[in-house]
Amino acid sequence: MARINLLPWREERREERRKRFLLTLTGVVVGSVGAVFIAAQIFSTAIEHQQARNDYIGKQIALVDERIKQISELKARRQQLLERMRIIQDLQGNRQVSGRIFDQLARTLPDGVYFTSVKMVGKTLSISGAAESNNRVSDLMRNLEASDWFDAPTLNEVKATTAGQLDQANVFQLTVHQTRPKNLEDDQ
Repeated sequence: MARINLLPWREERREERRKRFLLTLTGVVVGSVGAVFIAAQIFSTAIEHQQARNDYIGKQIALVDERIKQISELKARRQQLLERMRIIQDLQGNRQVSGRIFDQLARTLPDGVYFTSVKMVGKTLSISGAAESNNRVSDLMRNLEASDWFDAPTLNEVKATTAGQLDQANVFQLTVHQTRPKNLEDDQ
């Protein structure tokens, strides 16, 4: 029988497979390292891009916050100006009323009565004065009640004083509420 040695052929084939396996393994490792490197670059670029977008948004938020602050300041200034305008309009509107109040006080004042002070707080007038008699104070209160510009006169105090033997006066204090006549309220 012929002597055929099959071992070297198998061994060569085994060596060739081993080389191919190592070459494939090296290729897979190099490919994997390359893929990981490329993925890391892609992620790094995406992170940098997102960070740039976040920085831009942060700057825009700071600008918007500054604008909101300016708008708040403008609203506060606007409110102050509106308040001033309202006060000025009230003063302009009440300027005519003040003259009418003094005119009505003069018209309601009977003979023998004079005022020493008139103070107005809100819509309430505090009047101090002197009269020749209690009847004159009563006439004053009736005149105030009959006036369209005044309402609810209230006598707080009446004192009899004597400056001399012939001069006798009654010092009084009263309060009255200021109102507006109905025809003026309808016009506004």
